[in-house]
Amino acid sequence: MLDQAFEALKTYDWGADRNQLLPIEEAVITTRDDAAARQALEARIAALLAADVSRDAKDFACRMLMIIGSAAAVPALAALLPEHDESHMARYALERIPADEAARALREALPKASGPLKVGIIGSLGVRRDTASVPALAASLADSDAAVARAAATALGNIGTPEAAKALAASRSTNADVKLAATDARLACADSLLAAGKKSEALVLYKSLAGEDQPKHVRLAGTRGMLACAGKAQ
Repeated sequence: MLDQAFEALKTYDWGADRNQLLPIEEAVITTRDDAAARQALEARIAALLAADVSRDAKDFACRMLMIIGSAAAVPALAALLPEHDESHMARYALERIPADEAARALREALPKASGPLKVGIIGSLGVRRDTASVPALAASLADSDAAVARAAATALGNIGTPEAAKALAASRSTNADVKLAATDARLACADSLLAAGKKSEALVLYKSLAGEDQPKHVRLAGTRGMLACAGKAQ
């Protein structure tokens, strides 16, 4: 049954009978406690990404690798990152694979990408909260593509470390949307630091956002943050 499912998958499209792929989905579940069987299944699924199969087949393979993917699947997924039609599903899988190799693949793809593909890769680094990507994201804050710069700001806010906050504070973009994204991201950093118990670092950020030079909603958020750092009711 599993062999038949893999054969059907080669030409699969989302309008076809999904039941024919059930043996693969069931194998993903049943191999959970069998390391050797899961490794073999992962390799078989990953091999499809380099094969002459339908786009929907690769989409399905990426979805399965979100669940069972390991460092072994990273090269096959990374090869799809420059592909316009397949990059997004490869990224989603790489976001969820806990191996360091997955984050490294995204970082290495970043300088080679542009436009929407670069925006997507930046977003995935933010989802992973990849602290090693902070320098590259900081540089992207000055990208001439405002969408890329906004994505970099949001990703740095998701990472939420003091280093990310410093990178955001150093941004000198004159684009209004980028400036707003950077400000929101600094608030996100402050919130993350406060949640992590780093009240003194969070307080510095909140104070910098509570000044008269900030929009009203930002001042209010900064003030609330300062009160939270002090342990006062808001």
